[in-house]
Amino acid sequence: MRYEGTVYRPPSEARSLIVQVTIGCAHNRCTFCSMYKDKQFRIRELEEVFEDLKSARAIYPKVKRVFLADGDALVLPTDKLVAILDKINELFPERERISAYATPQDIMRKSNEDLALLKEKGLLMLYMGIESGDDTILQKIDKGVGRADMLEAGKKAKEAGLILSVTMISGLGGPRGSAAHAIGCARLVNEMQPEYASFLTLMLEEGTKLYEDYQSGEFLLLEPRAVLLELRLFIQNTNLENCIFRANHASNYVALAGTLGIDKQRLLNEIDTALKEDDFKPEYLRGL
Repeated sequence: MRYEGTVYRPPSEARSLIVQVTIGCAHNRCTFCSMYKDKQFRIRELEEVFEDLKSARAIYPKVKRVFLADGDALVLPTDKLVAILDKINELFPERERISAYATPQDIMRKSNEDLALLKEKGLLMLYMGIESGDDTILQKIDKGVGRADMLEAGKKAKEAGLILSVTMISGLGGPRGSAAHAIGCARLVNEMQPEYASFLTLMLEEGTKLYEDYQSGEFLLLEPRAVLLELRLFIQNTNLENCIFRANHASNYVALAGTLGIDKQRLLNEIDTALKEDDFKPEYLRGL
């Protein structure tokens, strides 16, 4: 197996065979993200990908999950993706799931027929970073799409029968945009009804535009208590039928896990309990 640069994957793909079908991210302009700044985006040649798959087959006796990296594998032309999926199916008949990152732009560029074909060929799950449900914040972070585009892409993926996992980022709107961010995210996922939703907490990275804005005082970080209150406001405003929710990444201040629709009140109670701890109390109440 050959990998270029740092390879990123969702937490749930920790045991997956990771295959780079692209190098970097085609958009690569989000102001908060440093993940692919050291890479020049390109689509790998099919033969390179096939060689890696053959190498993996020789090494691993059993592969249940395959994850297509880097930042937006779905940017590949449909015929190339089909060829890769066919090769995975040929070499790993035991595989149970193939998944990939996908930007809203990637999904919208595919026809309904394309997405249905990819599903038929074994692509089961897409991870889409929606980051925020507020148009003002999406514009500030240079996401490249707005809320309406995000919703269209999510619904399109689900209509094709693909499992959808969406990610949002606490603190992305700063103190002034916190309420709009939380409520905007809740309303967006309510309309989208993804199977999975998760929240990370904003971690500023050197070399990003948002880090520079923080250094200059143009952007303010949320205090830990404000992050929890923002997350609480999001959960409070959700109306999800059966969505597995996670906010238990290393970046999160309190580990939360449950199914929104079933565990909503429990999750709110867990946040309320955490807010009473000294770490999250206003300074004048600590120790009381």
